[in-house]
Amino acid sequence: MKTGKAYLYSSLRPDERQEKGFADFLIKRYQQDLELIWVNEPELDHGFRLEVGNDIYDWSPEGLFRQFRKTVERRSTEKEDIIPLLKDALSSWELSALPEETGTVRMVGDGIARISGLENASYGEILLFEDDSRGMVLNLTDEEVGCVLFDTEEGISAGSVVRRSGRNAGVPVGEALLGRVVNPLGKPIDGKGPVQSFGYRPIEYAAPGIIDRCPVDTPLETGILSIDSMFPIGRGQRELIIGDRQTGKTTIASDTIINQKGKDCICVYVAIGQKASSVAQLAENLRKHGAMEYTIIVAATASDADPLLYIAPYAGCAMAEYFMLQGKDVLIVYDDLSKHAVAYRTISLLLDRPPGREAYPGDVFYLHSRLLERSARLSPEKGGGSLTALPIVETQAGDVSAYIPTNIISITDGQIFLESSLFFAGQRPAVNVGLSVSRVGGDAQTKAVKKAGGTLRLDLAQYRELEVFNQFASDLDEETRKQLVYGQGLMRMLRQNLNRPYAHIDKVIILCSALSHALDGVLLEQIPEFLLQLTDGFKQTYADVCRRIDSTGDLTEKDRETIIRYAGTVNEQWLTQKQSQTE
Repeated sequence: MKTGKAYLYSSLRPDERQEKGFADFLIKRYQQDLELIWVNEPELDHGFRLEVGNDIYDWSPEGLFRQFRKTVERRSTEKEDIIPLLKDALSSWELSALPEETGTVRMVGDGIARISGLENASYGEILLFEDDSRGMVLNLTDEEVGCVLFDTEEGISAGSVVRRSGRNAGVPVGEALLGRVVNPLGKPIDGKGPVQSFGYRPIEYAAPGIIDRCPVDTPLETGILSIDSMFPIGRGQRELIIGDRQTGKTTIASDTIINQKGKDCICVYVAIGQKASSVAQLAENLRKHGAMEYTIIVAATASDADPLLYIAPYAGCAMAEYFMLQGKDVLIVYDDLSKHAVAYRTISLLLDRPPGREAYPGDVFYLHSRLLERSARLSPEKGGGSLTALPIVETQAGDVSAYIPTNIISITDGQIFLESSLFFAGQRPAVNVGLSVSRVGGDAQTKAVKKAGGTLRLDLAQYRELEVFNQFASDLDEETRKQLVYGQGLMRMLRQNLNRPYAHIDKVIILCSALSHALDGVLLEQIPEFLLQLTDGFKQTYADVCRRIDSTGDLTEKDRETIIRYAGTVNEQWLTQKQSQTE
């Protein structure tokens, strides 16, 4: 007795020999006698298509080509050159008798498709729709599969057939991406033509284990004096940049990218939910300063669908890991993860996942921890590359105790807190020294910078206490007044112009001079001009000392005394000159 049905589609009815072959195939495959029903399909000019439940065996020219394309894509993870790739695929490809599992769209809308029938689909797998659009599995239940769509849903409707690809989501990687602006799928959006890259890497990948990592002890200089002197960032570190809207978070990230010029460091900037005009402006700024040649911009703009915003940081991380595994140093900026969390919350609610605190799903912590844990400094046995992450998070009214900020603070190795009141008072970058911290500390500094700026944080902390006290005191003694003036000079010293990162030797000269009270007597508005004259003059007068400090990364006591003595001479000349000008 026949226990099930199998449908055979073709334009011509199969003969007896063919029918017997299909019947034997069904018995061997399903271990039961299925009723074979022939269906006339005029559009199927050549070949056959056999459907058994959700399984499809497509022996038509289109199906055979699709199988061959899968073979090519599967092997493209290991090969870059298309000619050897095709030869290898052709030599090893065989007509597969495995079924092509399909499902049916039950409902589509808001960038989400609910699909029945894909019993063996896996989390993160790419699904192929009839109109060649793609989606990714993000929800698995007993009844259906929840899929987010990367393309428009115009060509998808209830009843559309969906095929499994057998591959997890991935992006093209390689040298060809440098200098380009691409979307989270790796497609160029800068109008410069296609990206000639055949490398492929999954966007989700396990983080390196503890044994595969090295201590973070090599500095990655931002060129920003307030950060490099007090909250240093090391290669392989994860340093959070946090603050309210419009407080200079992206500026710190872009200045850090610009400062990597000539330092053999690849940079990846991931824009999540930014305006397209802002991304274009950033790309132009990097291009103007010669930084785009070693930078990749992955842009999921505010007008893109939430699924693209969701995969954007993982896609950028996959592109960065390609270079890290080649032994290179890589810097990646996630701008910003608060918008990423909002996009994930939207997707989760549409997929009927239970909401938790602030309507975020319960796995929102894992969302960012599995991303940021991929940043590391690898051991020499693993190539010695590094991936340094600068995640950015936007706060509301300076509230760092909100859900997403506290989550990411607990994941990262420190944070740079930018304060609105400092920013609007003209202190830029508006780094709050009290709330900012680097858990790597002096290990990520050169000895020269560490020695030069040793007491800076302590001096600024004392200044903040005196400043608060000064608000309530009407009469101050001379010593307290001097400390206030000294602290004001340090704060003015830490102000830095946009896109003007300091070189290593400049930071050493400025810190040594300022902490030896070389700024005493100089008017606050004249400090930038004074520092420029000081650094330029010292580098010209003591070029050998500068070369030694830069090459060794160390500051001897003799060199320190040389800088302080020169700073004192410049201070005397400056005050004499200004006094004669006023007279």
